[in-house]
Amino acid sequence: MSTITLIENGILKQHLIDPEICIRCNTCEATCPVDAITHDDNNYVVMADKCNGCMDCISPCPTGSIDNWRLVSASKPYSVAEQLGWESLPEELSADVLAAAQTTENAGDVQDLSQAQAVIAAAAGLAESGAAEVFRAASYGATTPPWSAAHAYTNLHGPKAAVTATVVGNLNCTETGFDNETHHIVLDFGAMPFPVLEGQSLGIVPPGVDAGGKPHVARQYSIASARNGERPGYNNLALTVKRVVEDHQGQPVRGVASNYLCDLQVGDKVQVIGPFGSSFLMPNHPRSHIVMICTGTGSAPMRAMTEWRRRLRKSGKFDSGKLLLFFGARTPQELPYFGPLQNLPKDFIDINFAFSRVAGQPRRYVQDAMRERSADLMELLRDDNTHIYVCGLKSMEDGVVLALRDVAQQAGLGWEELGARLKREGRLHLETY
Repeated sequence: MSTITLIENGILKQHLIDPEICIRCNTCEATCPVDAITHDDNNYVVMADKCNGCMDCISPCPTGSIDNWRLVSASKPYSVAEQLGWESLPEELSADVLAAAQTTENAGDVQDLSQAQAVIAAAAGLAESGAAEVFRAASYGATTPPWSAAHAYTNLHGPKAAVTATVVGNLNCTETGFDNETHHIVLDFGAMPFPVLEGQSLGIVPPGVDAGGKPHVARQYSIASARNGERPGYNNLALTVKRVVEDHQGQPVRGVASNYLCDLQVGDKVQVIGPFGSSFLMPNHPRSHIVMICTGTGSAPMRAMTEWRRRLRKSGKFDSGKLLLFFGARTPQELPYFGPLQNLPKDFIDINFAFSRVAGQPRRYVQDAMRERSADLMELLRDDNTHIYVCGLKSMEDGVVLALRDVAQQAGLGWEELGARLKREGRLHLETY
């Protein structure tokens, strides 16, 4: 399906994003390979003249807001300007209106249809001419969970029905005395059900309004604690939040949600929606191996998975496989949970750090550490019980998957066949932003 795939007698099926449940996490725009998604301070929207129907944006969306469609007149699709101004999706057009569109297409409309068909033909032509050969890491990301994953509850509390959680802990989990700080924040839900699994996320609704006078939309954060609570047996969970004080160009900026969360005090109340996510889930069968590759706050779901396996190990009731972690940051001081990670038993988890901004040392990234451990990765890639999770900045995605490809090929494993199987079996998960 595509924004303009259904072209028949003057009717097309247009791809739209529901502004009421979209949490503006940017996953769709970051995933789209043809830059068919754009946004302003109000909405994320799909551009009808660019979408090629690849559907890459559907599965990563945590709320399902991206999976919406409307039948419209081919000569009058909803414009980008219209969509940016929406507060909710338009009603479905009536059968009479659609029938009228079918019978009133004139020569000018036929020209519009031809242009729409040309967009599809051009997209197909690009693929046939070799553009499809460009390596796209996102195409290998699984959209289904591992076969042994627990059932995930999703979207229990939407943007119009946020629940209240109480802050019961807030501490800086990076080394103090440095400009960059990341906080470990614990939220308690009391008697309100908010069941989560390792790998899921939630949305935090900051108080107040934006520059346009509208209430702030929710910001998405991965959950950093195990399914039975940050404190076992309690209805609480943890988040890993970096205080944002500059943009990607290094210009000063104060992140609305991150600074709000990092400044919270014990006893403060927070508005929460979710939980989100039904595929980035860990395996639960014995002897299953987990390879975790992350940077910065992408460590949150990895901490959750590691903690759940640690508790299972302590109980003595689970025969765990290998845990292999590749963790990147600019410096050791900026790496969340550095101290606690050092204290984990070496026979429980194999940890590999990569730092890219240490004075006097060459830049080293997680993919470099992966290649250094190629022999161990080869062994794991040959094992059908191995599950791989990648979480962090979008810029790491291609490098990591290319490293996996190179290691697989060194092992005599055909990457195209292996990569497709990892995706099909829910064993390679990519969650980047």
